[in-house]
Amino acid sequence: MFHSELLDAYKKAKNYVQDKQIAHDLELPPSRISEMRKGKRYMSDKSAVFLAQEAGLDIHEVIIKIAADRAKTDETKKAWETVLGKLRSQGLHSIQGLSLGLVGFMLTADYWSQCALYRLC
Repeated sequence: MFHSELLDAYKKAKNYVQDKQIAHDLELPPSRISEMRKGKRYMSDKSAVFLAQEAGLDIHEVIIKIAADRAKTDETKKAWETVLGKLRSQGLHSIQGLSLGLVGFMLTADYWSQCALYRLC
């Protein structure tokens, strides 16, 4: 699950030793971080972007991986993985317009996977 990877990357970048330090930075209760790690909850796009920026990760890639984590069906997860693969092969240059939409308006994984695939084709 990518949520845990993102939390770990942020924790390492900040030299933190406990998840409650991450929770403090995100202004969340510590139990929320635990729930994210267990897959019971998903982080917001705003939190994902913040963690990615602070950890020095590519925001576009993080948003797509977070969307894949949220996807409810295997088909949708595979669609997000395909989108990420295509973007990587293009050097992630063509994703800027897509990421703006994803960051602010993540409605449903099915809708955005179709939108992203349409924009790439």
